[in-house]
Amino acid sequence: MAQQVLSPQEKRIKAEIENNITIKGKNRAYDILHEIRSVKPVIDIERGLYFTRSFRETEGEPLNLRWAKALYCYAENATVYIDKDQLLVGRSGKEGRYGILYPELDGNIFKEAMEKLPTRENSPFDISDEDRKTVIEEIAPYWRGKTFHENFAKSLTEETKKLTYNSDKELTSRYIVNETASFRSSLQWVHDYEIVLEKGFKGIKEEALEKLAQLDEYSPIDYTEKRPFLEATIITCDAIILWANRHAELADKLAEKESDEKRKNELKKIAEICRYVPENPPRTFYEAMQAQWFTQMFSRVEQKTGTIISNGRMDQYLYPFYKNDIEKGIITDDEVQELFECMWVAMAQFIDLYLSDTGGAFNEGYAHWEAVTIGGQTKEGLDAVNELTYILLKSKREFPLNYPDLAARIHTRSPKRYLYEVAETIKAGEGFPKLINDEDVVPLLLSKGATFEEAYDYSVSGCAECRMPNRDTYTSPNAYINFAAALETLIYNGKMLKYGNEVLGLETGEFTEFKTFEELFEAFLKQQRYFIKHAFIQQREIIRLRAAHFASPLGSALHRLCREQYIDIHQPKIEGGIDLGYFEYMGFATVIDSLAAIKKTVFEDKTLTLAQIKEAVENNFEGYEAVRQILLNAPSYGNDDKYTDEIGKILDRDAQEFTRKYGAQLGVHMDLRLVPFTSHVPFGKVVGATPNGRFAGTPLSDGSSASQGADINGPTAVLLSNYATKNFDCNEHAGRLINVKLSPACVKGEEGTEKLVRFIEAWRDLKLWHIQFNVLNTETMRAAQKDPDSYRNLLVRIAGYSAYFTELTKDLQDDLISRTEYEAV
Repeated sequence: MAQQVLSPQEKRIKAEIENNITIKGKNRAYDILHEIRSVKPVIDIERGLYFTRSFRETEGEPLNLRWAKALYCYAENATVYIDKDQLLVGRSGKEGRYGILYPELDGNIFKEAMEKLPTRENSPFDISDEDRKTVIEEIAPYWRGKTFHENFAKSLTEETKKLTYNSDKELTSRYIVNETASFRSSLQWVHDYEIVLEKGFKGIKEEALEKLAQLDEYSPIDYTEKRPFLEATIITCDAIILWANRHAELADKLAEKESDEKRKNELKKIAEICRYVPENPPRTFYEAMQAQWFTQMFSRVEQKTGTIISNGRMDQYLYPFYKNDIEKGIITDDEVQELFECMWVAMAQFIDLYLSDTGGAFNEGYAHWEAVTIGGQTKEGLDAVNELTYILLKSKREFPLNYPDLAARIHTRSPKRYLYEVAETIKAGEGFPKLINDEDVVPLLLSKGATFEEAYDYSVSGCAECRMPNRDTYTSPNAYINFAAALETLIYNGKMLKYGNEVLGLETGEFTEFKTFEELFEAFLKQQRYFIKHAFIQQREIIRLRAAHFASPLGSALHRLCREQYIDIHQPKIEGGIDLGYFEYMGFATVIDSLAAIKKTVFEDKTLTLAQIKEAVENNFEGYEAVRQILLNAPSYGNDDKYTDEIGKILDRDAQEFTRKYGAQLGVHMDLRLVPFTSHVPFGKVVGATPNGRFAGTPLSDGSSASQGADINGPTAVLLSNYATKNFDCNEHAGRLINVKLSPACVKGEEGTEKLVRFIEAWRDLKLWHIQFNVLNTETMRAAQKDPDSYRNLLVRIAGYSAYFTELTKDLQDDLISRTEYEAV
């Protein structure tokens, strides 16, 4: 029997198990990781506490000014920390892994959440008894009746509300038409970090002071709109400078006590740097890294963006500092990599805390998307790969951590070396990098109003999103729509088995009485449109309400259009901006395969009747295994089969035609997306058995990948089905997420690398948005389920991010195991 081929990650874990090796002692970043890796995350309440105290004192003032004052209150009072051995400082919570509170979002559920969080299955957190008491007695009472969650729920019509929430006190999700605006205050976002590196916050503040002095003191607009914006900018700049200086003071104190001469000098250097940046423009690579880190960490204090603030194109905006320092002999490539790894391990300590069960289920395994973008093209359209690009790739291959989320932009002129190093990094088996295709993204951005310079300079943000700093202006979170539930309302004439006799969808008639597939398909499309309609109703209320609940003085100070117009980024309309919203199509392949099975078995082969299918799914196939096998053997999406792909293309077009007609009424590009995170698991739990042979309660298909195990013709067929189901004459769409699981054996050696590069090139040439890989053996995941302690460092790719396999629920673990493992590329 041939010996199993292992990925580099699997080899490392095997060595750890067999030789009892730990990651401790390899370098400073490894040592920090060793200290935090096994620690359960804790809740740090200081952000929520100081925001609450500040907001209590500033009632009646403009919201952006209140937010800025709350940031200053935090900067002045919150505990500052410097981790042992760290070279970069600035954390927003306790030592170890931590999450922070945003009571303005969902403070109304704090009491219940504090009781559930330590023991819940999805991403648990600990909290001390003293802190729990403060949350319940001081923080939560102030926000009761003031949170976005409560006010949004009150705004919905009963028809929309019943598709959105259960009728319980916490307004938990029904996972049908799921809003995401009540557990994050903004969509994923990318700042213009370059302005910090070019001007420093001192320069941004001076610009605001100059404008403030020029205001017309008699103008009502200047007094009520421009003045608060500028004052908020000034206070926010002062706040982050104060926060940095407090770290400098702590570093000095620690240096005085430090006995190790090397560490003493490091602490003195940290103090010197923190006194200079981010107040001033950095002079060195080290200072640029620290300035960027302070900016992104203070941004996390400011607001809870979906999927955390992303890092933008680090290999581009840091490159001038790198080049200068290398040429002058100030720094080496190894020292650059060490600084990156210090940043990565600092990122790993901030855990994006979701208090609601819905948020936790959407983001299993302590999900994170602080995307670092590499490669792609310059603003002039030339290839952008440089020496920093390769250092970042090397860092991901050598440092076994699921932070940051590395995103590699690919285009037709990407250098061969770059493609090979991307392939080698993928082969390491830890799920990095995800790939984003310029050949799809850039034309779409141009079609929506971007200039060539803006489109070429996009950054990857969040899971599979793209942002143009200084041009993107839409921050309102959007809906996830369960179209497998729409299929169920077709089968049960507007009802779902989980929700009994309650009519949730349209009553399109008895399922068993459809005479033709065309008639049945049109009935499904009516259900699909009905669900999208209610997502758009949700979105209208979200857009209308958010500006009264959220402000972002830091994010606005870093956005050119906001500075020019004296307007907060969360306001519904910013002139000159491009507003890119979306809605998620959950269960794409589940729906396609179910409709294809009905068409084939009932209306063409006539091996089954609609009554037989309804009876079988109603009973979860218990006693109907023969029916299930017939359904499973029908054509399936993901196999380059015109039969199923034509159905998928109609579903895609119908959704885009809906948003083309009605998205304009919201003033937003409401693009169709297929990016599920981990939500296909909880969405599947509310859906009964489906006509593709899927059992009740099991995960839906994820993204634009095939149904679990249904793709039998290899990974290229999955790409071709994605291509065939896209409507290239429409532009009301955005990301499609494709997951591919490869056996390490099929990409072994140089020949395997060459095969993987050719596969990536095929994906690129088909103009598909996104792809990501798991390169590991299914048996390794099964072994990790049985012995989680031995495999606690096993990383797997989920949905736009990587996570530790043993920190996932068994449902998601089983979903990953059930994905087809390809033996050939």
